[in-house]
Amino acid sequence: MNNSIFNKLQSLRNRYQEIEIMLTQKNIISNRERLKTLSQEYLKLSEIVKYFIKWEKVEIDIKNIHSLFEDLEMQDIAAEELLIFKEKKKTLEDKIYKLLLPEDPNDKNSCFIEIRAATGGDESSIFAGELFRMYTRYAESYSWKIGIVNISESEKGGFKEIIAKITGKGACGRLKFESGGHRVQRVPETESQGRVHTSTCTVAIMPVVPKEEKEEINISDLKIDTFRSSGAGGQHVNTTDSAIRITHIPTGHVVECQDERSQHKNKAKALSILSARVYAAKLEKSQKENSSMRRILLGSGQRSDRNRTYNFPQNRITDHRINLTIYKLDEVLQGKLDLLVEPIIQEYQADMFSSLS
Repeated sequence: MNNSIFNKLQSLRNRYQEIEIMLTQKNIISNRERLKTLSQEYLKLSEIVKYFIKWEKVEIDIKNIHSLFEDLEMQDIAAEELLIFKEKKKTLEDKIYKLLLPEDPNDKNSCFIEIRAATGGDESSIFAGELFRMYTRYAESYSWKIGIVNISESEKGGFKEIIAKITGKGACGRLKFESGGHRVQRVPETESQGRVHTSTCTVAIMPVVPKEEKEEINISDLKIDTFRSSGAGGQHVNTTDSAIRITHIPTGHVVECQDERSQHKNKAKALSILSARVYAAKLEKSQKENSSMRRILLGSGQRSDRNRTYNFPQNRITDHRINLTIYKLDEVLQGKLDLLVEPIIQEYQADMFSSLS
């Protein structure tokens, strides 16, 4: 543990002890708001201080063990004990480092996922469908719920575009790094000469913002069009103007929704997606300066711009942001996405901790 981190932990412990005294004072107890604020801060600091105290104790134990090496008869025992305590120290440091990292308030939220076919025509749409199934299976493994918000199907299968809401604690935190270009390399079923084709899709993850934090959208900034829905849904879908298209004039964001039979429900869904997009754009702008966050920004969907490559002939999947390659593409498509998500989160935390140090 370097000096800057050690000094930070000492100051946090001092603050913890200061709050502990303040919470016993009558003027604090009688002030409900102040008491609540200090209690929350105290609770937040308690865990990190607890691990820091344990770490200091282990440090003392390690120093004591080193003194045993002077005794020839105790050297073997001392060496075994030293390994055990060094492992304890590392475990405690890992926990402390994670607790020191700044918390992303959106990580606990639900999210919208938007998958779009980009380059590659029909093959790109088919792959968009496979990506959506992958995310659906992943969501099921965490008991998250998935609800389709808007869908544009392709004649050859898959989707030109699909937007869904993934509801569940921590969904945004685990999926936020999926934003960007996804490239597939394989021989399409329509390819007669067995040549490998390259197609791309883009994925965008947008946090579902709590009502109290939603972006204020001025009605005068919106252009709202109604049109007849297309696709499944019976006679009603094709005979009434229930579908909604909302354009946010200041940003140019356009959202369509035709999944519901009711125009009002489609409008409500479209507004919720629009709010998420405006919020995500604002978030992206504030994060662009942070090098460790550049990786999660949405790509353009061009072949040259990709976060990840899915190579079917070799059962290989590569995440280019962290130079990770695994030969378990079939498992990942079945929903075992943590094979990629966990290493990305670890890399991100390492980047964040490096900047913190």
